[in-house]
Formats: sequence, C-alpha cells, structure tokens
Amino acid sequence: MKDVYVKFVAHSLGVNEWQIQNCAQMFEDGNTIPFISRYRKEKTGGMDDASGAEVKHWVDVFAAMEKRKETVISAAKQAGALSPELEAAIAKCVDSQELEDIYLPFKPKRRTRATVAKEKGLEPLADLMWNRKTVNPSGSAVAFVGKNGVESVEDALAGARDIVAERLGETPLIRQNQREMMRRRRLLAGVTKSGKESGEASKYRSYFNFSTPLEKIPSHNLLAILRAENEGFLKVSLDTDPERCSGKIYYDFCQLQGRPEGELARQIRLSAEDAFSRLVEPSVSREVIREAKEKADTESIKVFGENLRQFLLGAPLGQKRIMAVDPGFRNGCKIACLDERGDLLHHTIIFPHPPANEKVKSIMAVEAMVRDYGIQAIAVGNGTASRETVDFLKKVGLPQGCRIWTVSEDGASIYSASEVAREEFPDQDVTVRGAVSIGRRLMDPLAELVKIDPKNLGIGQYQHDVDQTRLREMLSNTVEYCVNSVGVNLNTASPYLLSYVAGIGPALSRSIVEYRNANGGFRERRELLKVPRLGSKAFEQCAGFLRIRDGKNPLDNSSVHPESYPVVEKMAADLGVSVSELVGNAGLCAKIEPSAYVSPEVGLPTVNDILKELVKPGLDPRSVAAEFSFADDVREMEDLKIGMELPGIVTNITNFGAFVDVGLHENGLIHVSRLGPRGTDPSRVLRLHQQIKVRVMDVDLDRNRISLDYVKS
Repeated sequence: MKDVYVKFVAHSLGVNEWQIQNCAQMFEDGNTIPFISRYRKEKTGGMDDASGAEVKHWVDVFAAMEKRKETVISAAKQAGALSPELEAAIAKCVDSQELEDIYLPFKPKRRTRATVAKEKGLEPLADLMWNRKTVNPSGSAVAFVGKNGVESVEDALAGARDIVAERLGETPLIRQNQREMMRRRRLLAGVTKSGKESGEASKYRSYFNFSTPLEKIPSHNLLAILRAENEGFLKVSLDTDPERCSGKIYYDFCQLQGRPEGELARQIRLSAEDAFSRLVEPSVSREVIREAKEKADTESIKVFGENLRQFLLGAPLGQKRIMAVDPGFRNGCKIACLDERGDLLHHTIIFPHPPANEKVKSIMAVEAMVRDYGIQAIAVGNGTASRETVDFLKKVGLPQGCRIWTVSEDGASIYSASEVAREEFPDQDVTVRGAVSIGRRLMDPLAELVKIDPKNLGIGQYQHDVDQTRLREMLSNTVEYCVNSVGVNLNTASPYLLSYVAGIGPALSRSIVEYRNANGGFRERRELLKVPRLGSKAFEQCAGFLRIRDGKNPLDNSSVHPESYPVVEKMAADLGVSVSELVGNAGLCAKIEPSAYVSPEVGLPTVNDILKELVKPGLDPRSVAAEFSFADDVREMEDLKIGMELPGIVTNITNFGAFVDVGLHENGLIHVSRLGPRGTDPSRVLRLHQQIKVRVMDVDLDRNRISLDYVKS
C-alpha cells in the first residue's frame, strides 16, 4: 500500500503507520483477518478483528482507486492536459469524490450545450472571457456572428456562457465548496401524487412534509426517506440558496482567475447562475445526499454487524438429545427428535391445538418419544402457537432435568427451502427441515445459523436499503470472527461451518469432510496437510482455529498455534513435566515467566496468549444458556395494561431503540429516548437475547404497536 494511503488509514484508525503497513503487507501475502489479529499481534501492535477488517476494506478500496487513477491519467493525457501538477494531485488523492472532480473535465460525456457551442466555433470567445482577455465581450462576439450558424451577438455570448458555465461546473475547487455549503443545508421531503393516492405510502406519512438539517438527520430516518423516494412516494431535495450558491461560484472564479470588470463581470455572473442551476445543483446535491446515505449505511451496517455477532454467539445448550417443535394450530406441531450430534432420529406431527384438539393423543405421543429417544431438552420455535405449545408441553410428564426452551425461528423457513437443507436432508420436506433447524439452534446456534443468509435472521436495520457490497463484507467478516473466536471441532463440524474457518472456504471445507469420512476422522492437526489441495499456507491460516478432542497432542484441542508448540514444549521441559501435565494446570502455568520465552520469532503478546490458553484450553467464550418464562397472564395485546411490568427478551437492536419479545405476536419497542440521554447508543445499554424487565407505556391496537420502557434492575 502506498504511503499516501497508509497515512490516511493510520489517521482514520488512530494507530501508527507501521501497524497499517505491516497489516496491509500481510493481506497482500494472503493472510486472513482472524489469523493476523490472533497470531500476529507483534506485527499489528495488537489490532483487533474490527480494525483488521477496516484495514482490509481500505486495502481493497485503494486497490480499486489505483485502477481508477490510471483511467483518469489516461483521459487527461489524451486530452493533452496532463501536467506534472495534475499528475501530483491525482497521486495524492485518497478521496474518490475528489478524484472524480479531477476526472470530470476529461470524462466522456453526452452532447451538451457547451459541446454545441464549441461546434459553432465559440470556444475562443469563451477563452477570452475565462482568461479575462476582454472587458467588452459583446464587442469581441461580433467577430463570431454569421459563422457556423451564429446568428447574433447574443447568440455568440450565450454559447460562450454555456462553455464557461460547464468549466465552472467542472472546476474541483468550486464543486468542493458547493458540496461543503450543501452539507449544511436542510433535507426536504414532500409527498408525491403517487404517495397521496397509494395506501402503501401511509407508513411514510411522518415524512410527507419533512425538513431537518442534513448533518443531523438520524440514519434510520434518512434510509426510510430514501426508500420512500425510490418507491415513488416522496420527492427529496436540499433547500439550497441559489443566489448565495451562485455568488460563491462567482467569488471562486475571482479567486482562481482574477476579478472581472465591466460587462465581463455581468457575463461571468450569468454563467455562474446558469452553472449552479443547470449543472452544479442537480449533481452536487445528489452527491451530498448520497454521501449522507453512505454514512447512514455505515451506521446501519455497524448495528447489523453487532447484532449478528451477538446472535451467532448466543449461548449453546451443548450436545443433548433434543426434541425440536415447530408449533402450529391448524397444520399441527412438527416434531423432530435429534441425537447429540444433531442427526435426525425421528419426526412426526401432533395436533394438540384447535381445531383438532387431540391433546390426550398428543401427550401420549410426546411422552413416548421422550422415552424412546432419551430426550434431554425440548426446543420450541417462537412463531405462531409458541406460547400455547409451551403450555401444552408443561402438561407432559417429562423426566427430571428435561426442560423446555423457546428458540428464535427467524430464517428457519429460508433454511428449510435452501440448497443447504436439500443437501442435508434430501428425503425430507421443508417442515421437517425447519424443525431440525430449530433443535440444532438450541444445541449450537453458531453451527446452525451460519447456513442462513444473515439478512434473513430478523436482526437488521434497513438491511435491504444499504450498500449491499459493504453489507456482505461486514457480515462475512462478522460470521468469520464468530466462528474463529469460538473454534471449530474438526471431526464433527459441517462443511458450512468449516468454510468460515480462516483460510479454508467452501471448496477446502468439502475436501476436509470427504477426507474425514474416508479416514475416520483426524487424530492430529498436521494430518490436515494430507487433505487434497490444502497446502502449507492454508494450514498456517486455519490450524489454530480447529480443535481435535482426545487427539494425539493435547495442544490440538486449544487455540495454541502449531507454530508455537515448541514454545510450550520448552515451557514444560523447563518445569520438568510433560506437555499433557502442563495443559490445564493453572498452578504450573503461574510459575512460568513470560519474558523468558520471548525471542525474535515469538513476541511477548504471543507468549501471554499461549499462557492464557494453557490455563483454560479450548474455553468456549460463549455464555451458558439460561431459562426464561413469559408472564402467564399476558397472551394477547388486549391483556396489556399501561404501567404493567413484564419479563421480555431483546430480539433486535437498532439506532432508534430495541425490540423486545414479551410473549405476544408483536414485539414491543423501547425507544432510544427511554434508554438514556440524547445520543445514547442502544447497543451499549442492551444486548441481543438479553432477558430484561420492561414497563408498558402505550398500546396501539389499531397499528399493533407496543411502546415499552426499560426497567433497570
């Protein structure tokens, strides 16, 4: 990465340039974000995954910018305008908009009024005006009358003004100043004729006559307004001040070319007014709104990424025999019984609810399945008939310790109809696959949820309206972070989970599973090198994140990287014990002096990480699953009373507040204003799946809306 880019990224992240340079170089060498942040802390100065992902983003952005710069230089050279000064200005660009401003005069464009004027031979007159070589443009225009279709002096002046206006509109300084002025203006939104006539537009009615400073508009408001504009319900603009803005263009011309006098001043002012109204305002106002949207996208994507991280790192129940229930009324409750590995043992449908009301038959069926398949826990989807199904299951004679859990089923229907589900269960229909997914989510949310596009998990904020490329980048990094921070059991993980391990990907994950199936599992990490197409680089990236339980080497079930095994072996030898005796022995680990094992190849951060891991090898960073029950006396929205306090579970966090499930079909909203003072970030107050107490503030039965307050414990 070039120095100009390194300086920019270092300043943006508030770190040293050497950290960025090293990190960028490691990306160029084929290293992954998890590997760099976990095993190369000496080179990055301890940068975490989020910072590493940001550096990787800028590496990609500036690689694309370098190609764009080649295009700009080529166009300027072809136009005969490439000077050393221009080339230097292009080289130091780190802002894409600034680069596009430079490119604008040389960019191929459709036929314009200025093009027509040039075809009439009026560019020399425009040059005289632009360079202040005339104080009497009308007198200078006489020489052009009667040639190339120029009918009069005013016709000549109008054409020259068109050329000057285009030059003004393409001058980088002018565009930058206009952009800065417009950033401080108000965003206006008004309802269109289509919006007035459409019932669908009613959800945007709060924006039908909207005005607020662009700099202060909340991201969710802006994204909603722009969505409504795309749907044709709103017209969006900035309240630009034409007189002030065109005056600024004239002033900038004076700064660049010198102050015109006499009639020339009037002609330049006319050109400035035309440049603003016809060329600058339409394009720059949209650029500024687009810039504001990019910031809103970044905020929204950040919220989505944090929600996804919390969702994927939800507490697992662990390897238990699970009865998974996809509840329903008329079509019954779909049941899938799973073994400790999540494999399907049995499936059926029971009808405990109206209209069938086969309660006794259903109780007997559930009791038989619990007994026959050794069920240790029951997972119930949180969709339609969830509360009723949990109530029914409480009447079943369950063995001691067999508990009922409510599980989010967002995205389960998407999974059940996916290629992944068809591959896993080719002989089962979508209802069985959906039930299996619910059960597996209770066992290990991360392992199951990686199979579903995060956008279908019900935890985003305007995720379909933001920059999809940046969103995919963030979500992919988040899933990768979660998988690698937890670690993956090499001998049981699905190919979908393995594909997110650093350095592996879909193709290698399938090769690993094929090798595992053919050879009865892996006995040590280095056996991975026998997998077809898995070379030394891929092994370096993935090995530390893969776990082998009861393997030949106890370190293979830890996050200690194989490259550091010699360090652990030396530690054990110095203590006079075996590696097996050292692993998991906090007392022995406390006797080790970290500095004694620092070398040119192994820095102190790595040694400290090794010791931390040796104390608790393979520790799962996720919390333990906790039981939860909704209020028994609340079943419908009509049961809610103002001031009532209820237990709830946080299901989604946005910039404008948090949604909470209180056991009804509709989630309630705790508005951000009830979470703290102005400017409070909801994600810093609450976390996804957190069990909290809420107070009912308002119930709108007509719009199915519940307003809640957060009752701090």
